[in-house]
Amino acid sequence: MKKLLSLFLLVCLSCGTAAAQHRLLGADLSMLPAYEQAGAVFKDADGKVQTDPLLFFRDEAGIRCVRLRLFVNPTKETGVIQDLDFVKTYGRRIKEAGMKLMLDFHYSDTWADPAKQYIPRAWPTTAEGIKAKLYDYTTECLQILNTAGATPDYIQVGNEISFGMCSMTATYANGKWTKTATPFGVNAYADTNWSTFLDFLKAGCKACREQCPEAKIIIHTEQAGNTETTRRYYQRLTALDYDIIGLSYYPFWHKSLSVLGQTLNNLATVFPAKEVMIVETAYNNAWYPTGDGIYDFQSLWPASPAGQQKFVEDLIAELLTHANVTGLFYWMPEENPAGNRVYEPWLNRGLFANGYASVGQGNANCALPAFYSLKKFTEGQDDAIRNMKEDKAALPQQLYDLSGRPVAPSYHGLAVTKNRKFLIPCPKI
Repeated sequence: MKKLLSLFLLVCLSCGTAAAQHRLLGADLSMLPAYEQAGAVFKDADGKVQTDPLLFFRDEAGIRCVRLRLFVNPTKETGVIQDLDFVKTYGRRIKEAGMKLMLDFHYSDTWADPAKQYIPRAWPTTAEGIKAKLYDYTTECLQILNTAGATPDYIQVGNEISFGMCSMTATYANGKWTKTATPFGVNAYADTNWSTFLDFLKAGCKACREQCPEAKIIIHTEQAGNTETTRRYYQRLTALDYDIIGLSYYPFWHKSLSVLGQTLNNLATVFPAKEVMIVETAYNNAWYPTGDGIYDFQSLWPASPAGQQKFVEDLIAELLTHANVTGLFYWMPEENPAGNRVYEPWLNRGLFANGYASVGQGNANCALPAFYSLKKFTEGQDDAIRNMKEDKAALPQQLYDLSGRPVAPSYHGLAVTKNRKFLIPCPKI
């Protein structure tokens, strides 16, 4: 076994960066159980109904990791339904399917994004109180998920926190939020509140390290269209214990692929030891969005299934030129308006059909070219490591982990054989 481990280390060293060998394709499928419950129909390119959409995403699109958001006390607004019980049950299903889990802590009762980072209604509103609550809440959630068999492999400490986390107070009445103050907001170009914000992040990251020591911690922002802001932001986090820079990239908000490329190049130069993942991206298959700050790219990527496919392919082509990029996650590919009211208004960025149909009759395959194109992100990697459809019968009867210990067939991770000098996949990876 020592020889095998030496060989493994030699292979790793000869591969250059981890990004050159291991690219993770994922998706934010936080609404999939709700669509299933509503009777949405998911079909493949031939029109065949899929009885288990999660396995369809795994086997047909090559999705290896599911991103799942978590709210403290969700208000049940559109899309805001993922409480701890939801995540515990769904997370266990994801892990039992042999997929990885990315847990997205929103640390709020509603959407956390650049415009709103509302402190949960039941939490303290002082800096010290929030810091303590962040640690305790993160610890409790991860302990429960660990016990439930839903241990995350990646953890986002906050969602799109470019301007802070738990930084705003607000009232909630009649289904509406009203911001009252922003006592803990930050700005990449100013020193205000950064010490407090770092305390918040450190509290969350500390709990993650203690409860899920093998998980990778992600700090997620949405300034990919502003290279200088992104650089300044992460330079302020040099004392923080985290692993991955997570970015949102939607071209209609974050500018062209060339700008994204500049940001990725800059991150590789300034933070050579950090992986970068695009943890959110999507494009429209119909009805291009309107509103302030929207960049119109319809001449390049029409708001159609074909345009959506071209966006996916162009994005992947750009990402593959950046060795520091190790992950790509499509946001809400399960959007499937098949006669249900699961998510309104329809965003038309999902990878299934748009249009109106009664429940059970959804034409759920017109946008699938983009769905299947996502596989290109992982092309060129070792199929034995990333292939979820590995024939278990063809595997050796006994596998060993990289420390030489025998492992069960249900083991998750890389494994080696005793007599063959190369790495093979375990049945689930």
